Amino acid sequence: MKKQLLSLCGLAALVLFMTACPKSKTPPLSERIAKAWSAGSVKEDATTVYTKGGASNIKPGYASFKLDLRNVNGTLTVTLTDVDGNTFTGTWELSADEKKLILRNLNPQPTGTNGVIEFTINGDPTDTTFNLTRTTASLKTGSTINTYSLTNP
Repeated sequence: MKKQLLSLCGLAALVLFMTACPKSKTPPLSERIAKAWSAGSVKEDATTVYTKGGASNIKPGYASFKLDLRNVNGTLTVTLTDVDGNTFTGTWELSADEKKLILRNLNPQPTGTNGVIEFTINGDPTDTTFNLTRTTASLKTGSTINTYSLTNP
């Protein structure tokens, strides 16, 4: 009888301990990516054209590339500074399955985009890395499909 009571008390203590400890919950993807990102490395098609801090970058203009995703009072705003230094503003959203980042209503409209640029999200973003591949060719880079390894800060 004492063994059963002792076992029951031990089990109760374990259950109490497990329920009392808060579980860390991963914030939603939209919260994790809502920050300013810069280029860590960029590939145009299969060619690496930029690596942060690299001495012999083919396209050093990516040093000023910035993707600033913000949530301002529930409005998801974006500022994109592209390889050529041009800046576009608009809104952003995630696809329902959270596998695509979609920039909308970009102003001015980047050539050939109708104000929309989509990226496939590669892997699971962390606090410091965010990997994207543009879903359509960029006319600015010679109609290449670009892959970005972004960093923060």
